[in-house]
Amino acid sequence: MSTIQPKGEGLRKAVKWIAEEHQYNPDRNYRSIIEEACLKFNLSPMDAEYLNKLPGKE
Repeated sequence: MSTIQPKGEGLRKAVKWIAEEHQYNPDRNYRSIIEEACLKFNLSPMDAEYLNKLPGKE
């Protein structure tokens, strides 16, 4: 059963999860982390594009 979330809540959770995932796995490629986050948090293509443009990615 899915729950209704406020607009943008999935993106906020994804950003937090990406930061934590990178902290625990610093050698992992950002692109693969973002792809996993998009699936995990059911993000839109626009959200995925936003995540790919975030500063701080090596």
